[in-house]
Amino acid sequence: MIPDLKKLEVWFVTGSQHLYGSQVLRQVDADSKIIADYLNNSREIPCRVVFKPVVTTPEKITNICVSANTYKNCVGLITWMHTFSPAKMWIAGLESLRKPFVHLHTQFNRDIPWDSIDMDFMNLNQSAHGGREFGFICSRLRKNRKVIVGHWKDKDVLQKLGGWMRAACAWHDWQTLKVARFGDNMREVAVTEGDKVEAQKKFGYSVNGYGVGDLVEIIDKVNSKQISALMNEYKKVYKLKLSDVRLEAVRQSARIEAGMRSFLEKGNFGAFTTTFEDLHGLVQLPGLAVQRLMADGYGFGAEGDWKTAALVRAMKVMGSGLAGGTSFMEDYTYHLEPGATMVLGAHMLEVCPSIAKDRPRLEVHPLGIGGKADPPRLVFNVAKGQAVNASVIDMGNRFRMLVNPCQVVSPGAQLPKLPVARVLWKPLPDLKTAAAAWILGGGAHHTGFSTAVTAEHMEDFADIADIEYLLISEGTTIAQFKNKCRWNEVYYAAAASTLR
Repeated sequence: MIPDLKKLEVWFVTGSQHLYGSQVLRQVDADSKIIADYLNNSREIPCRVVFKPVVTTPEKITNICVSANTYKNCVGLITWMHTFSPAKMWIAGLESLRKPFVHLHTQFNRDIPWDSIDMDFMNLNQSAHGGREFGFICSRLRKNRKVIVGHWKDKDVLQKLGGWMRAACAWHDWQTLKVARFGDNMREVAVTEGDKVEAQKKFGYSVNGYGVGDLVEIIDKVNSKQISALMNEYKKVYKLKLSDVRLEAVRQSARIEAGMRSFLEKGNFGAFTTTFEDLHGLVQLPGLAVQRLMADGYGFGAEGDWKTAALVRAMKVMGSGLAGGTSFMEDYTYHLEPGATMVLGAHMLEVCPSIAKDRPRLEVHPLGIGGKADPPRLVFNVAKGQAVNASVIDMGNRFRMLVNPCQVVSPGAQLPKLPVARVLWKPLPDLKTAAAAWILGGGAHHTGFSTAVTAEHMEDFADIADIEYLLISEGTTIAQFKNKCRWNEVYYAAAASTLR
């Protein structure tokens, strides 16, 4: 369900000019290929890095940018100036480029050869010079890009480059993503609403609604063989102790899962939403089915929250192959003990088992909302460690992303009467500051929660998407955060006026 990132490509494009002569250009080509090969062999790099011959003219630069636009497996470009590359040559190409790019500000040699350095060496190895010329034209053209500085073998450089590639892959996935909404938004809720047309224009993904009856028609066609296969899988994968009555509830959930999976696969959807206010024809609110579909890579949002469904999908693509997982999440309740404030995150049913600490338990309990039969769900805790919460909201004149790193901690008790998947965390810098900043920033009560991706991944993604990014982390103060919101309001209003 998640694309194989190794089948996606990032093109390594090196800039130079004819002024240096053919011998130097051959050396530039050779050095560039060595770097591209090294990147391909690094475990930090998730995609295939494709070496491209050095570009030295406006025509070559434009051709490679146009080719990148149309090559479906290319998710972006790494640009490197081995020598000086006059930046006017890049204008047409960068203006035509629709794929994201990163500026790798490195040089082939790590150290200055103090005893042998001469002007030939200086002319060949002047990335410090050429990178500034390239940087100017990118800024002059107002091009969003990530700038990574350091030697290409440094672990920090490789990690940052790999993280940017993951964000580029998620953006690539969004360009063809289809989000299915089963039912509408929860009635009278504001933050889950938004402009779906503007979202498709801005982000690429499409959001469309489908009647629950359309889904029920598929569910009703699920046969006993499909149900039995899923029941056998449940028994192998999860801790399962149920009476005959409870097993029938699980069988109904298996029917729902098989039908939902069929619907989503047939329509080539990568994300979906449900709502407990629109369950006509369903015997129970989909819980186990949603959890398992998320575990397979689908994005999900409850109560019709299509923005979070798309975000969860993007975070799953970014985190592909990394330790940890990603889930739909909600801040549910607080622990306000002085000096030990924490958030208990959960949802009614729909938390992804990719973030589970141990083998989940499959249980059936009353829900108390929605007016349907008791639904099965996976119950588990989440392992201690670093995590991040993220939300995308529609501010009317722009989309905004809020991100808050946190520290997952172990519950101080077994929570025997809380039959849902749950996670306890300490938000940074502390709960009072983080919650106040989140509320001031208009952050949604639904989030994408991940123990795999980081705030830097999310910042890279926001830069590629060209949306506002607000980070609530160590060092955040309410006064500083409020000022940033005010400054951003002025900036985006001014930016919008220049486009009219």
